Parts: sequence; C-alpha cells; structure tokens
Amino acid sequence: MNAPNATTTRAPLAAAGQYLSFRLGEENYGIDILQVQEIRSYEPPTRMPDSAGFLLGVVNLRGVVVPILDLRVRLHCADSGITPSTVVIVIDLKTRVVGVVVDAVSDVVTLEAGMVHAAPGVSGTPDAASIRGLAQVGERLLILLDIEALLGDAAPAGEGLASVG
Repeated sequence: MNAPNATTTRAPLAAAGQYLSFRLGEENYGIDILQVQEIRSYEPPTRMPDSAGFLLGVVNLRGVVVPILDLRVRLHCADSGITPSTVVIVIDLKTRVVGVVVDAVSDVVTLEAGMVHAAPGVSGTPDAASIRGLAQVGERLLILLDIEALLGDAAPAGEGLASVG
C-alpha cells in the first residue's frame, strides 16, 4: 500500500485526436493541435533583463507582445543551436499566448483510442506531471505533453505580455 505522500501527480492520459509532432534533439514530442495558434520561422527575440534561463525574450506578433520560451531548456534537452529547421510554435494557453522554440516540426498525427499509453511512473522530476502519455507512430515514439501544465507557471503573465482576457 502506498503512503499518501508517495503518490506522483500525473497529467490525465492524452485523448484520441490530432497532435502536432516536433523534435527537441533526438526526441519526438507531441502537443494537442487545438492549442497551436501558428508556426513561425525563428527570429531572434528582444531579450528581457533578469529573465529566467528558458525565457529567450519577446516578439511583437501583430501588435501583441509574445514571450518566447526555449522548450529545449525547459525540458532539459541538449541545445542543438539555431538551425534552418528551428521554428517557434505559438501556443494558446487560454489565458495568454506564448511561443516555444523547437528544433523542428515534423507533422500532424492522428492518434486513435488505444494508441496512447501511460508513461512509466517517474518520480522526482518536476515535469513528470506534464507528460500525458506515449504513442508509437511508425518508427517514432512520441512523448505527449500537457503544454499548459508545463508552461502555465513558467510563462510570464505580466502586463502587456500577451494576456488574453
């Protein structure tokens, strides 16, 4: 029997649907396509003083100031640098819009019921609660993220920073 403090908070298992797949280093990830606002080529953001290491800066996106976060840093992946395939995925987090830098976008995949499996229990990692499952797509294993749980507290919500009301 588990002690009450031994339980690990987990994100709910990802549902069937469409997911945008992308790469961070050698790993493949997926997020719910309904949260993706757009995909943009990488442009260096305006740096913000005294910001967290994963906050690269901000960009002006059609009159809205959008924070740009390096998902590679947030997920502790190896930084492969900026390449021609580096893009920014602009994500709607319900209360604000953020951009995340990824190494490359692969495609949109449709996951059927039964294709998503729970990730093995990982305790001690702060981002374990943001993994919604794993899905085998061809030769790739996708790590499905709860992007809102992963970025919700990390994304700045200051005045003028893409707050949606």
